[in-house]
Amino acid sequence: MRLFVALPLPAQVRQGLAGLCSGLPGARWIRPENMHVTMRFIGEVDGAGADDAHMALRGVRGWAFPLSLSGLGSFQSGRRLRLLWAGVEDQPVLVRLRDDVETALVRSGLEPERRKFKPHVSLARFNAQPGNKLGPYLDAYGAFSAGPFPVTAFVLMRSHLNRAGAHYEVMADYPLDEE
Repeated sequence: MRLFVALPLPAQVRQGLAGLCSGLPGARWIRPENMHVTMRFIGEVDGAGADDAHMALRGVRGWAFPLSLSGLGSFQSGRRLRLLWAGVEDQPVLVRLRDDVETALVRSGLEPERRKFKPHVSLARFNAQPGNKLGPYLDAYGAFSAGPFPVTAFVLMRSHLNRAGAHYEVMADYPLDEE
């Protein structure tokens, strides 16, 4: 099973993000139902590894908090555009929750995450470079914002990869405490 830990997004936020998903050649746009904030990629595990991750995540405690999205950005490899994303505004409670998730998963036997945590919502991956279209696209949509919206839970998700793209399945839901 290919697993990750994520924050689900409200339907209205996903629909707002879907309005950004056009106008760049070479882009493979993420379907709105697949949009989320990844907190920790786990990767391929067997059934016992999935159970261990679930048990570890059940012990993570945190408070519900507001979250806002702001701006667009990209990840690149050298000069090659890999991913277009919507940014997540700085939120210390999110970082603390992500650190607690990381600690729990490492204690369950997973290797530590090597990449720096950069919270974002993926909008597109690229098969080909958009050429001179990226600048005008960012000029048009770069001021995007959404929220604040309440984050009341995080989830363990399973990724099913196929020719039509990824399909995500929620394996478990971990509610956050309300004040």
